[in-house]
Amino acid sequence: MLEAMFYTKLEHNKVRCDLCPHYCVIQPGDVGICRARKNIDGVLFAKNYGETITISIDPMEKKPLYHFHPGKSIISIGSNSCNFSCKFCQNYHSSQLDVPTINITPSNLLKQCKTHKCNFVAFTYTEPTTWFEFILDSSKLLKEHEIKTVMVTNGFINQEPLNELLPYIDAMNIDLKAFDEKFYNTICNGSLQPVLNTIRTAHKKCHVEITNLIITDKNDSEKHIHDLVDFIAEIDIEIPLHFSRYYPTYKMENPPTSLITLQKAKEIAEQKLKYVYLGNIVTDRNTYCPNCGNLLILRDHQMQNNIIDAKCPSCNQTIYGEF
Repeated sequence: MLEAMFYTKLEHNKVRCDLCPHYCVIQPGDVGICRARKNIDGVLFAKNYGETITISIDPMEKKPLYHFHPGKSIISIGSNSCNFSCKFCQNYHSSQLDVPTINITPSNLLKQCKTHKCNFVAFTYTEPTTWFEFILDSSKLLKEHEIKTVMVTNGFINQEPLNELLPYIDAMNIDLKAFDEKFYNTICNGSLQPVLNTIRTAHKKCHVEITNLIITDKNDSEKHIHDLVDFIAEIDIEIPLHFSRYYPTYKMENPPTSLITLQKAKEIAEQKLKYVYLGNIVTDRNTYCPNCGNLLILRDHQMQNNIIDAKCPSCNQTIYGEF
């Protein structure tokens, strides 16, 4: 354990955690909503510091990141915590329940990168912002050794800690679950506006891609899709958007997302955004030039990257991302 950053001491040995917008007031001996931060005698500790549920090597595309070093392998680790309790969580065993963890230090993580000759690390699987102190320490060390870091996050974090972390983060996939406050309140136990703030702030500092899981009868209306796409387009039409197919899991039994709905969402998004992808289904995952339609990245049985100096070799169009 390590003393946590971003908290306020209150009377009677209570503390208020200031890391995320829940602002949990935590009694001595208790933990906050995320289960990662514990009040011990009036001091808040990051009880999950250096505790990971797994150490794996994944394809970059699995994050999903399609415009950030496509085809590369990335070491992936994750904490046993989350500050949301989404009723449709696909990783609820590790995000909502206590499971065994492996201890890893920032220097151990660096050693893993050297051993596997991998220059990328992802903080993923559950919610990395609840692992704040460990990610900050690790990312600083990794950056010194020119290893790039990725966060796959729900974006529910306050601006001050986010700004502390962003200089050491190279890319984020941010899960924009719906453009609907009620959805966030009732289904995720969170709120929308802080996530929107995170997207705006992160886009100024690092590579950003957005994922939206389309859930039958919850966030699948054309209005939902239009509102979400309009928000992203106002920031930057270059931001890649990944629509993902929902399947029943955890506490939600709605039918799987219709393929027609997914295709319609893609059509709506492509009216304003340059790069739109579908996930959790068998489909065309390739990247094409938004100007001339030339095939830029082939993601089939093999990976083929035709981008040269971040430009389309056919028409010289600049392509968003790091390649």
